[in-house]
Amino acid sequence: MESYIDKIFCSECVAFMKKLPENSLDMTVTSPPYDNLRDYNGFMFEFGNIAQQLYRITKQGGVVVWVVGDAVKKGNKTLTSFRQALSFQEAGFNMHDVMIYKKKNTPFMRSNAYTNCYEFMFILSKGSPKTFNPLKEPTKRNGFEMLVYNKKADGVNKKILKELKTEKTKNNIWEYAVGLGGSTRDKEAFQHPAVFPEKLASDHISSWSNRGDIVFDPFAGSGTTCKMAKKLGRKYIGCDISEEYVALARARIAKAYQEKNLFSDSQ
Repeated sequence: MESYIDKIFCSECVAFMKKLPENSLDMTVTSPPYDNLRDYNGFMFEFGNIAQQLYRITKQGGVVVWVVGDAVKKGNKTLTSFRQALSFQEAGFNMHDVMIYKKKNTPFMRSNAYTNCYEFMFILSKGSPKTFNPLKEPTKRNGFEMLVYNKKADGVNKKILKELKTEKTKNNIWEYAVGLGGSTRDKEAFQHPAVFPEKLASDHISSWSNRGDIVFDPFAGSGTTCKMAKKLGRKYIGCDISEEYVALARARIAKAYQEKNLFSDSQ
């Protein structure tokens, strides 16, 4: 495995995954080129064996974060995301959670439907996740209050003095700005047609892995997952079928190395 660590390879993803040992990856964070919504220099992918290979190379307790949406064709949602989700289950994964990636500033509108502002983030686990480092957010109320407890069918409110915590675990709808300054401040990243937010990648990497773990992206694109994995003290492996995008990803990470304190000892 050491020959693959902290590198991005130019390869079709299934062919590349077949080279990796079984049970070798702690997590995957990726977003495939779904439903031909973007032109990836003419490259396509067949879902086919991707789920089976990801299951084979993921460690027991490992997690795959699969960020995906659906096209609308002649007024009909493709539901590609749902078909892929079911295929992952058939391959052996648990659908641990179905999360929502909400875009703060989406420009895409339909004339006869509400503006679509989300994609799915499927959290697929091989068995029960071995790691969960929950992200927290402040609570609106905290301190000691008289709170209802053990309410039964008679409807009688029984109250007891309890403490409301100052923070709570975030819910499973995560909101991010997109575009330059939102997804990333790296202008060169937008040479790729679909850049997802660095914060989205880092939030998942922080949640489902620990320092020193191996994070994989089979559709590395502009290198966001690999960049954020390295920043958070994880090891990364990436691959992409496009030589152009592999060069772009490598350049982004090389540039990031030069930025002061980017790859710090935080988390």
